[in-house]
Amino acid sequence: MATTYEFPSDLLAGQEELHQVRAELSALLKRLPWSVEPMDGFSDDTGWRKVERPASPGWSEDEQAEVEKLRRREHELAVFVSTHRFWAEVAAGDRVEARTRLKHVREETAREEQRE
Repeated sequence: MATTYEFPSDLLAGQEELHQVRAELSALLKRLPWSVEPMDGFSDDTGWRKVERPASPGWSEDEQAEVEKLRRREHELAVFVSTHRFWAEVAAGDRVEARTRLKHVREETAREEQRE
């Protein structure tokens, strides 16, 4: 049977917020034009596959600020989660498994709730 970890509530909350921030950032980046700065479109079929991009109007100052805000928060949360005092309590050889469990704790919780 796999080891069960008692993650502290602040670590769980930090990991959950990190998931949310990454999802929000990913969705925002998918909506934005491909180039931060205004750029002409191009087509290149000299490589092993054709690459085409339409003209990009660039990102507005508000869009750039929103991306920067989310990236900064993502970094803060990643540092918080990865340097949390909890990891000192986990044997060095078990930290990768424990970290993986933390990343997937919400999926495991959802599966357990479905079984009940």
